[in-house]
Amino acid sequence: MSLRTAPQTASGPRPLLLRVQHLFVRLGVLPFLLIIAIIVFSLASERFYLWDNIKNVLRQSSYLTMVAIGQMLALLTGGFDLSVGTITAVTSVFGASAMVAMYAAYPDAIVLSIAVGMLAGVGAGLTIGIVNGFGVAVFNVSPFMMTLGMQSVGFGICLFQTGGVPVYGMPKEFGKILGFGQLFGEIPAPVIVTATLIVVMYVLLNWTRLGRYLYAVGGNLKASTLSGINTRLTLFLAYVLCGLMTAVSGIMNTARLDSGEANIGASLVLESIAACVIGGVSLRGGTGKLGNVVLGALFIGIVQNGMNLARIDSYLQIVVVGILLIVAVVADQFRQKLVAKLRD
Repeated sequence: MSLRTAPQTASGPRPLLLRVQHLFVRLGVLPFLLIIAIIVFSLASERFYLWDNIKNVLRQSSYLTMVAIGQMLALLTGGFDLSVGTITAVTSVFGASAMVAMYAAYPDAIVLSIAVGMLAGVGAGLTIGIVNGFGVAVFNVSPFMMTLGMQSVGFGICLFQTGGVPVYGMPKEFGKILGFGQLFGEIPAPVIVTATLIVVMYVLLNWTRLGRYLYAVGGNLKASTLSGINTRLTLFLAYVLCGLMTAVSGIMNTARLDSGEANIGASLVLESIAACVIGGVSLRGGTGKLGNVVLGALFIGIVQNGMNLARIDSYLQIVVVGILLIVAVVADQFRQKLVAKLRD
């Protein structure tokens, strides 16, 4: 008489592993990275959970969040924007220069000086987005070459304009309100601006034709063309909106620094793409959620803040962000394989 082993119960390491696997397939790598980061940095420093530090994380993350949302639009179409750092710098330099000149000529017209400076800065940054859009959509230049070329052009213009020296002399009210102002004494002004833009972009991506077209073009460009979508206009608007979002971030960052800086956005290309990829936006286009990108930018802000509290060298922080980008890409590819396996 042979003995049969009893069937395995549902409680055990393998069912738990399967649950984690299904969560990974459904949610991606971001929730796991967030949990790990919060646990590690809360153990590393008791200041991590203080409200003042949380406000600081939200403020610092807001600038990257705006750029990452713009970068997401380019990634959805199957491209990317390597000129976001330059757009930030151009916005900062031209906005500050116009504001300083206006304020020097009309010292009593503070509001007008700030308004002129902001319009000049956003207009300059938006111009680069328009040029990128024309190059990619009309002249069929690859996004890599087009945005890389504009990155060099914009950076050279900033250095020529400033001689490498920061632009000072803006009205103090500009920095007090947009850089360090707070609503109800608690919510930083950059967070309010970022939250407003998130709502606007959510409506655009989920409730408008343009939002559906962005996903369609990135999913299959040829099929989108055959279905009657104006793919050139969609590509053009993706880079224009990316430039606009980045320019707004540049203006807010200029208010924080209280100066126009040519090197203000040096790390934004890596960080914005990392925020999108960590948030589950596919580098192949057509896939990505706005909420996950916002969380991705917040995650990078948490990591940078935690490393600052742990007194980790700023140069090593760049290394960590690069490693996170690589881990996110590898995890995304592994997730795609799991999705295909589960479908089979």
